[in-house]
Amino acid sequence: MKKTVYVNLRVIPLLVTLIIVSCNQNGLSEKETLALRNKADSIADSSQKVLLQNVAAAIQKGGTEYAVDFCHISALPITDSLAKEAGMTIQRISDKNRNPGNTLKTKTDYSVFDEFKRKSTLSDTLLTEKDKYVYYKRINLGMPTCMKCHGNPTVDIEEKTLRKIARFYPNDKAVGYTLNEFRGLWKIAWTKAE
Repeated sequence: MKKTVYVNLRVIPLLVTLIIVSCNQNGLSEKETLALRNKADSIADSSQKVLLQNVAAAIQKGGTEYAVDFCHISALPITDSLAKEAGMTIQRISDKNRNPGNTLKTKTDYSVFDEFKRKSTLSDTLLTEKDKYVYYKRINLGMPTCMKCHGNPTVDIEEKTLRKIARFYPNDKAVGYTLNEFRGLWKIAWTKAE
């Protein structure tokens, strides 16, 4: 004899929510997840600090035009050096990138980026892939100095700086931002411990 089960359809969303909330997608305890997030957040903050210090020094030395030279030559090697020291990969990614190496590359990059765009209060997220952890952290343009290279091209960016950007980055999309606007993500990945 067949038994028929009736389910109140209004209960299904509640059940799904409870399952999602009660399950840790990473298979880790809250304490382990927090430790991994803190570790990655520290690396993102250190990387941001080092880059900003170097860009500020370049601007002080020769203005924003000189800073574009500096970023073109040194930003990626600085990030790579920090990554090597941390034993992780460290990237800055955006849908409006300046450096072609900073594009969104994976389906996950695109979906996470869209989530950050939609949710202005989302500050970071930690994902687990087969053999690694991937941490994403929001980058907002938080200082007026940022506008000198990423702001409105007709108002904020000097003409000589725009020419330098166009010379080094002919497909540049990283302008037209306003102060505190969402600019991109830090993406930090590392292999799971065995």
